[in-house]
Amino acid sequence: MALEDLTGKARGRLRHLQPGQVEELVQLYQRTSAHLSYARTYLRDPRLVNRLTRLVAAANGVIYGRRARSMRVFVRFFTHTFPGAVYHARRFMLIAGLLFFVPVFLMATWLSLDQRALDASASPKERQHYIDEQFAQYYSDQPSPVFFTSVTTNNIRVGFLAFALGAVTGGIGAAYILVANGLNLGVVSGWMVADGSVWEFLGYIVPHGAMELSAIVIAGGAGLAVGWSYVAPGDRTRVDAFRDQAQRTVTIVLGLMTMFLAAGLIEGFVTGSGLSAGLRVGIGLAVWVAYVTYLVTRGRAAASEGVTGLLLEPPRAWTDEPDRWTRDDLVVPGRLR
Repeated sequence: MALEDLTGKARGRLRHLQPGQVEELVQLYQRTSAHLSYARTYLRDPRLVNRLTRLVAAANGVIYGRRARSMRVFVRFFTHTFPGAVYHARRFMLIAGLLFFVPVFLMATWLSLDQRALDASASPKERQHYIDEQFAQYYSDQPSPVFFTSVTTNNIRVGFLAFALGAVTGGIGAAYILVANGLNLGVVSGWMVADGSVWEFLGYIVPHGAMELSAIVIAGGAGLAVGWSYVAPGDRTRVDAFRDQAQRTVTIVLGLMTMFLAAGLIEGFVTGSGLSAGLRVGIGLAVWVAYVTYLVTRGRAAASEGVTGLLLEPPRAWTDEPDRWTRDDLVVPGRLR
């Protein structure tokens, strides 16, 4: 179509176009923006909305300049795009949460109630050595900055594996990562419960674990979503569905860096500190509640504005025009004037 052709010829700069082409580009941009606004409000055609979104975003960058909008785009990423992407995949986040926490609960319950299962998981000597020496010492063995770097890198690696395996295995790999990590945590939980060290366990796990485990669940949910988009694309082609969900997954990957950094900071500088257990837990839960509240409230707000979490998805403010367009003015992709 003409707008796509002119945007490609511009190569990101209006100076690459002739004066007449610049005027035509602006007119086509305004018309396509109005089409996008109408499609978002009145139509339920994700293929149409996604294609118009990409066309408008590309043309907007040419007309207004990407550098001038860089700060707005950065701010909007955290106020709309990232929480919108998480909210869009919220059902997969719920499934991911069940895949992680149900194994934790079942394994911990089994080991704490069945002595034979507990002894099969590790010998009494090994369990006691871990509880008395290794568990708490793990958080204070290294200097805080070094420990922060180590755990943050590891958490990001686990999150990336959930994304990548989910994408290439139809979500099965992401489910495996979630269940496997849940079982590992369940084993440690069972040992601590059986030993009567529940409060010590919570005092060290909850401060950073609230953020860290939430981030892993969100990462796993994103992996499930991108994998499922290929298995069940709905009324779109598998390529279109996978591409769009992959874009949202990239959005979530980038946004989750803040959660992993926050969890790493707490684990590196709070969990192993000399602060009381109550204060450590209070700090961790306060950060977690604030972050979850941000994701939920901003996610709902973004969804109400039609944001789906696609990278470079333009806000309605860039696309809304006076309401003078009707269904007859809107034509399908490939026939847009």
